[in-house]
Amino acid sequence: MPIWLLVPAVLGGAVLVLPLAALLLRLDWAGVPAAMSSPAALQALSLSLITATVATLCCVLLGVPLAVVIARSTPAVAAVLRTLTTLPLVLPPLVGGIALLALLGRNGVLGDSLAVLGLRVPFTTAAVVIAQTFVALPFLVITVEGSLRSIGTRYESVAAGLGAGPFTVFRRITVPLVGPGLLAGTVLCFARALGEFGATALFAGNAPGVTRTMPLAIYTAFNGAGVSEDTAIALSLMLILVAVAVLLVMRAWREDATR
Repeated sequence: MPIWLLVPAVLGGAVLVLPLAALLLRLDWAGVPAAMSSPAALQALSLSLITATVATLCCVLLGVPLAVVIARSTPAVAAVLRTLTTLPLVLPPLVGGIALLALLGRNGVLGDSLAVLGLRVPFTTAAVVIAQTFVALPFLVITVEGSLRSIGTRYESVAAGLGAGPFTVFRRITVPLVGPGLLAGTVLCFARALGEFGATALFAGNAPGVTRTMPLAIYTAFNGAGVSEDTAIALSLMLILVAVAVLLVMRAWREDATR
């Protein structure tokens, strides 16, 4: 390894580590337990975990079939589908919120039809799940599609040649082979849903106990309303701990799978 690479490598590590270290130094550790156990913190945490879990399940149910379709399509079709799938990754989150309002809002494309049925989606807990699914789905699709392309179709063709039906091939061959990629995509999807802010704020609002997730609670605190600043920092620490725990679980699972 060239020695000159160490300088930018150290600077890159500092960019990632120093902000988190500053956050830990800023914490009032004596007051962390009380801040974490406050009603506002627990309410935001429980709502975030529930909505992120539901959104992740939606992403798995929708994203795996989409990834299979992209991976098994012709190059031209796959390129179009891949571009559309990754578009939410490069869009500003607020644009995603506006797009969801344009589709499901009061005057949206489907909003009037839903209103006739007595359904209102924006500024509800369901809107939080939809916003999280919108921004997190590409992470799972891209990861699973890459795994599908890496394994090819040889094993699937052999199983089909031996008389296995399409669903059996998918369940017994395709899914186990892409297991590590599926797990990695699911973890990334959950982490992204847990930290979603922009689209949620615009499409779901910031109602305590209904749509105020942890990122929104942190934002509210630093705007001088709702929870205190210490609670906001404690919520930030809770987000970090949840993310670290998820990554450790994924690493342990992959090590077991390797053995």
